[in-house]
Amino acid sequence: MNAQNVFYQLRTKNGLSQDDVAEKVFVTRQAVSRWENGETVPNTETLKLLSRLFNVSINTLLGSPHQLFCQCCGMPMDDTIIGKDKDGTPNEHYCQWCYADGTYTYSNMDDLIDVCIRNMVNENFTEEQARAYLKETLPKLDYWKRYEELSDDGQFEAFKQQLIEEINALHIEGMPKVEKLNALVGRFVNLEYPLPGGMNAKFLNDQTTYLGTQLESEFGGDRCFGVLANMDFILVCTYEKDGVNPELVLYKKR
Repeated sequence: MNAQNVFYQLRTKNGLSQDDVAEKVFVTRQAVSRWENGETVPNTETLKLLSRLFNVSINTLLGSPHQLFCQCCGMPMDDTIIGKDKDGTPNEHYCQWCYADGTYTYSNMDDLIDVCIRNMVNENFTEEQARAYLKETLPKLDYWKRYEELSDDGQFEAFKQQLIEEINALHIEGMPKVEKLNALVGRFVNLEYPLPGGMNAKFLNDQTTYLGTQLESEFGGDRCFGVLANMDFILVCTYEKDGVNPELVLYKKR
């Protein structure tokens, strides 16, 4: 699809007139009309505003001339899994697991490899093959090549360690100590918990990236502990395989 059709489809899908779009990105209605007629293309700053307005990458706005890959983990990306800058603008260089609200979530390549391998191993691709592939591929990606420039001097790792200490201090019966927290996207872990009185509730935002982990219960059996946290809260739950029959153990504001 070419750019002019993309602009038109995104505008109409969002129920906006040309005047509406013009007002939101600080141009004239005639400028919007020229984009949709294929006469011109928005400049770089306007593309950034349109990206945020429509919640899509600039690559999508331009008709998807390139396949996007996360420059931290190497995963192919579309608009549904692209990370966001602090102001909410989609950042087409990183996925939601590696970059959330302007923060890089991985500072240790080995930790990232351990997480990625879980989703790569199958009957045709062994753990050894997956690990070797990632060790060769990741250092070639922009984030790891520019790590010294892009890193936050350990601030995010310090925050994760603080969360781990707070979670372990809860001393939840049957739950092993948390050793690591990984980035988890809300829509994949947003379970619906039964509450007293017969109500059910979800506590997460599908579009938000959280820190969390899964732990086997010290009591044995089929149930696991799930831990999720961010700057505002800590959530602990239990569930069976694939998140079946979830039960909320604790929800604590920080």
